[in-house]
Amino acid sequence: MPKRVLTGRVKSDKMNKTRVVQIARLVRHPKYGKIYRDRTTCYVHDENNESKEGDTVQIIEAAPTSKKKRWALVKVVTKSNEVDVTAMKAARKQKEQLASEVETETTAPETPAAAE
Repeated sequence: MPKRVLTGRVKSDKMNKTRVVQIARLVRHPKYGKIYRDRTTCYVHDENNESKEGDTVQIIEAAPTSKKKRWALVKVVTKSNEVDVTAMKAARKQKEQLASEVETETTAPETPAAAE
């Protein structure tokens, strides 16, 4: 039987060599026929830690690597262009702090040297 190849989005990259990938799909309700969105969560083995959170990846079925890992990373289809807000805030705060330090150094009155 051929191995399944799916495409999904990385939801977590906090573990070493493991990614949590969610695969979105549309499902028809068995009784009422309404189509609704559902998602499947897969634990994927990423040997080189190539993918990051938000990336779209292609995965393939593999032999079990651990209790929950049954998939392996094939390739990163598209990189995420999401901005890390906390890193941006920290950088802005550091920049403002450096600017205020430079400002206080330039505006501080110079103490006369003791030439006595």
